[in-house]
Amino acid sequence: MESSQILLNNGITFLVTVTGVMFLIVGGFLIKLIIDLSKLAQNVDETATVIRNELRPTLREINESLHTVNDFIKSTDKGIDKMRDTMSDVFGFSSATISKLKFISGSLFNGILKGFTTVVKIFKSNNQKD
Repeated sequence: MESSQILLNNGITFLVTVTGVMFLIVGGFLIKLIIDLSKLAQNVDETATVIRNELRPTLREINESLHTVNDFIKSTDKGIDKMRDTMSDVFGFSSATISKLKFISGSLFNGILKGFTTVVKIFKSNNQKD
């Protein structure tokens, strides 16, 4: 029974030794992982700071450019609205004037034509009497 006890003790001792070595190896990898993650966090923080510092002026310029473009578009819209109103006023007045001029010219042409035919009839009638 003593030999089985010795073998059991030797097995347990081997198991404890291997487990301890495994804990040391895993612990070493975990410590290395924590150190690498710490360095990564510092690099990310530095990168974020650089990007933030470089991006702020760029964003400010983009914002100013967008405001300038927006103001230009608004002024263009106002100008187009004014032009459209002016054109509708001008063409509205012109179309009314043109329609009146057409009526007057048509009436004037009809009057001249009737006067001309009347004068021709008078000359014909005077020529027939002679």
